[in-house]
Amino acid sequence: MKVLVVFYSMYSHVYQMAEAVARGASEIPGAEVVLRIVPETLPQQVLEKMGAVETKKKFGHIPECTEDELGAADAIIFGTPTRFGNMCGQMRQFLDATGQLWMQGALVGKVGSVFVSTSTQHGGQESTILSFHTTLLHQGMVVVGLPYSFQAQMGTDEVSGGSPYGATTIAGVQGERMPSENELEGARFQGKHVAAIAAKLAG
Repeated sequence: MKVLVVFYSMYSHVYQMAEAVARGASEIPGAEVVLRIVPETLPQQVLEKMGAVETKKKFGHIPECTEDELGAADAIIFGTPTRFGNMCGQMRQFLDATGQLWMQGALVGKVGSVFVSTSTQHGGQESTILSFHTTLLHQGMVVVGLPYSFQAQMGTDEVSGGSPYGATTIAGVQGERMPSENELEGARFQGKHVAAIAAKLAG
């Protein structure tokens, strides 16, 4: 059973969450978990002005995802930063190029799930995941979130991302905040949960 974790990250917040998702998915026996990034669409000079060149080196070793890999996976867990309450442009462009998979019905019945990062606590975490689900449903995927069996998402003792729609993290306006232990644990739980469901469907 193959679990694909496909993400875009600029300042490594989503990358850290992706690693946690992958660790969780790896806990399911028989799960082959692969990390992939989506292609960058911004010019190098823009990335330099945004101060993203150095942070992107942390995950520069991860290969770009191909359309064939999507079709071969049993579950795909997508990670994206939020842009105005929606997925980032890089992820949108990547998904918009999967029309051939849609025509073939290649993703029908596969498990799909989403995790995100936003700058602020109310920066569109839930709207980004829910609007992302629309694409997964058009592809015929079985949408899975982060159930309340991950009880830490109900805590009120700290500011933290996470909802029944999926794991999330709050990056801070300047990107100064890295994922908390609670947020990483939510991502790990989601990865394990998705992989467990995929294993049942594959079986």
